[in-house]
Amino acid sequence: MSLRLSTVILPVRRWHEGGRDQWSRAERLGFHTAYTYDHLSWRTFRDGPWFGAVPTLTAAAAATERVRLGTLVTSPNFRHPVTLAKELVTLDDVSGGRVTLGIGAGGNGFDATVLGQESWTPRERADRFGEFVPLLDRLLTEGAVSHSGTFYSAEEARNLPGCVQRPRLPFAIAATGPRGMRLAARHGQAWVTTGDPKLFENGTPAQSLEALRGQIDRLEKAVVEVGRDSEPVEKILLTGFTPERSTLLESVDAFVDFAGRHQALGFTELVIHAPIPDSDFAADEAVFERIATEALAQLDA
Repeated sequence: MSLRLSTVILPVRRWHEGGRDQWSRAERLGFHTAYTYDHLSWRTFRDGPWFGAVPTLTAAAAATERVRLGTLVTSPNFRHPVTLAKELVTLDDVSGGRVTLGIGAGGNGFDATVLGQESWTPRERADRFGEFVPLLDRLLTEGAVSHSGTFYSAEEARNLPGCVQRPRLPFAIAATGPRGMRLAARHGQAWVTTGDPKLFENGTPAQSLEALRGQIDRLEKAVVEVGRDSEPVEKILLTGFTPERSTLLESVDAFVDFAGRHQALGFTELVIHAPIPDSDFAADEAVFERIATEALAQLDA
């Protein structure tokens, strides 16, 4: 299966001060999808500008024509399936059916407590995620949905006329544990990973590859367990969190080497961060653009 190259644009720039230009550039450079993070604030960017994901993607939909758009990833930390579904149907309509929802269980960051609640335990996050995804699936495919669950409820929630994409916009589900893998196998058109976080600081590229191979094996076992016999689950790697993160965008050759090794594992899409000066995602803009326009051709040569 051919490899796709996508980018993620963090929502840190005002729309009329370079924000719009980044999304237009992503389309011009030929990226398959341009994603953004769906947080209320995030890590070292907490004390600087950070804009909302859905309004940003809606503006990006109006500023582009071909590139797909999406979140990487949305989580239940501050979202409810009913209101999220309404926003997604609207975004899919504005974009003409170019939206992918990246979605995960969330973590312990600022989003987890910003609404005043205690941070959920890993088990509670998994429990909520396990209810959130199937309900969101229904909300995006059925005309009227009622649901009374442990964490979420809906009373005749309507999302007419539904998504432009049928039966609904695709889900890219972030998961590493068995419950999340089964959700990805059952409801996902794609699966997302950033690699093994335990290897972030001191791991080696070889160890990272082995960990990713193990994740893919568990995903494929989950596909068998849920009895999925439809289209295969696409495999997306959000780069920048593996041991190669400091050299990944140093040159086209370095990226092609990385891409080839991960394509061989079975990944069908790699996502690279658009450069942000003076941050963990600082990179040479010229090299970034060359990777976007040259890397896949070199990989196929």
